[in-house]
Amino acid sequence: MRASPTILHLDMDAFFAAVEQASKPSLRGKPVVVGGLGPRGVVSTASYEARRFGVHSAMPTAQARRLAPNAAYLGTRFGLYRAISEVVMELLHELSPLVEPLSLDEAFVDLEAGEALEGTQGGAEGAREVGERLRRDIAAATGLTGSVGLAGSKMLAKIASEQAKPDGLVLIPVGTERDMLAPLSVRTLPGVGPATAEVLRRAGITTVGEVVEAGEDELLRLLGKAHGTSVHAMAHGIDDRPVVAERDAKSVSVEDTYDVDLTDRTRVRLEVERLAGRCVTRLRAAGRSGRTVVIKVRSYDFSTLTRSETLRGPTDDPGVVKEAALRLLDGVDTTAGVRLLGVGVSGLADFTQEDLFAQAQAALSQETADTGHPEGAQSPARAEESPREGEGPVRAEEAAREPGAAVEEPGAAVPADRRWIPGRDVCHAEYGRGWVQGSGVGKVTVRFEEPDTPPGRVRTFSVDDPELAPAEPRMLDAEIAAVLAAQSPAPATRPKSRSGGVGASPPAGTSSP
Repeated sequence: MRASPTILHLDMDAFFAAVEQASKPSLRGKPVVVGGLGPRGVVSTASYEARRFGVHSAMPTAQARRLAPNAAYLGTRFGLYRAISEVVMELLHELSPLVEPLSLDEAFVDLEAGEALEGTQGGAEGAREVGERLRRDIAAATGLTGSVGLAGSKMLAKIASEQAKPDGLVLIPVGTERDMLAPLSVRTLPGVGPATAEVLRRAGITTVGEVVEAGEDELLRLLGKAHGTSVHAMAHGIDDRPVVAERDAKSVSVEDTYDVDLTDRTRVRLEVERLAGRCVTRLRAAGRSGRTVVIKVRSYDFSTLTRSETLRGPTDDPGVVKEAALRLLDGVDTTAGVRLLGVGVSGLADFTQEDLFAQAQAALSQETADTGHPEGAQSPARAEESPREGEGPVRAEEAAREPGAAVEEPGAAVPADRRWIPGRDVCHAEYGRGWVQGSGVGKVTVRFEEPDTPPGRVRTFSVDDPELAPAEPRMLDAEIAAVLAAQSPAPATRPKSRSGGVGASPPAGTSSP
């Protein structure tokens, strides 16, 4: 434990929903839900206005629609979220070289490792000054709000940021940890999930203070040696985990849940190929390769199985990963219906097996230059007829397809670029930029507005209108962010419960066209 509260935890407030509200003037101050929109979709983030109706992350979207039928339900725009996250993370790196990102909207910072405390009075007040300055800088750069927790350990800093939500700062002075923790629920402690909490509840232990009173021996009896020791230490506020700047990923994976169970074997194979392409795109973006390919198949009855195959060496070749995934799929019966498919790569490395082939090829080229023809080399014609094992001829349509691009289903009525998902950015030749409010029965409704304009007008078009096209999200610039920060005060209430409501908010997107 540290002598000063110099570990900072930042958690952006309702990040995905807040980005959508900042990008869409007509949604500011109204309930917004971001996530999967199909019958089996799941909420990624709900704005604070939507949370008042009981909507929360990880809730089925269908349930959220029943709780908040007038909220705006939007698909995700991860490219924009990632771009804004990079702006926030850069501000954190200005405070310290030790920044440990947990997700796009959450990170720990070790203030002692940097120069952020220089020029302050030091100690708790110096840390508070740094935290308040960070919140102002984030608002000025993005127009969004973040909550900051400061404490002498990572566990306590995260608890503090949760108490600070939304748009606040909580500092836990060193020496007050046990008094602060005592009345809190045992679920507050990291690693105490529903199962562990139920075991403790049956023993009459529901608060952190009661965990301390129970003593270590009782916790070891209830939870076992490893888990009991960990819970006992955390209940006393003891957490010596350091802030780690580099967190090495163990695997890269993608998965999709389908609105209707897949029963056609050809469609299942096409989906696995598409997921394998997306997985490799992510793998290459991370500058990694992997040697173990994994598929995940969840059936109609929620039963889930995984299959894996370890290759001879690490690779980032999309063809190799696709072939391995399809071989694994051949051993899985999917006739009853598939609800979810996933493809992943583990056993990550910083090089590929192809790098070794490249080195060998370089040596071979040198030998050819020296001798004219290397011993045992094939003629060009023979080489073309004998592809390497595990490889086949690349079809022209596959070579032209962008890695990770959606595969159009045979007979699909709507091309991929004409699937107008709510929230998607569009541009019209006559009316300019806007976003999709909804679509159906051959029509798409668009609200034409941008981050720095008043709430815009709504117009409806045919889904195949040639003048309407997808557009890239507009990144919020500093000037727009400053205006948004001035116009968006913190919510008056700080809802903590996931149930209940406080009355109806105006329906999203109801301004007159």
